[in-house]
Amino acid sequence: MSRGFVKEEDQEDIPMIPPRADLPNGVNNYVTKNGLDKLLQERKSLQLEKDAVLQDNEKEQRIANNLINAKLRLLNERIASAKVVDLSKQPADEVRFGATVSLLVGASKTPEEFQIVGVDEANISENKISFLSPIARILISKNVKDIAILHLGNAERIFKIMNISYND
Repeated sequence: MSRGFVKEEDQEDIPMIPPRADLPNGVNNYVTKNGLDKLLQERKSLQLEKDAVLQDNEKEQRIANNLINAKLRLLNERIASAKVVDLSKQPADEVRFGATVSLLVGASKTPEEFQIVGVDEANISENKISFLSPIARILISKNVKDIAILHLGNAERIFKIMNISYND
């Protein structure tokens, strides 16, 4: 049937899907083993959510399913493009993807610890930063005792690398 013969109130809006973390075109989707496991768990949760969708209203059920399907599509693209980095093969004395880095920030005497992870794994509340972040970019290829400087307009933030480890 032509869309011209559908009642206006029966037309469904295309669901707005929150975008996944930005991954520029041409950039590999590196993940840790834990990161891939989380993506797979997220997919499983969405599939269970889809199976559990029970709405009294058929239109609301279709909208809920469309939203979950759209999220699953984006998630499946990420999973398909994921490249798991074997952290045991990273150089133990150099900051690379997956490294947990202990840093002195500025004049602080107390080190802070961050792990460099994939864009979908990044979560500052868990001290996980994306490998594309400015801080990660200045740390990559550095060694223990090296200094990395992040330029912030007219200011600088200085990071001293105290320790590097790789554990998933």
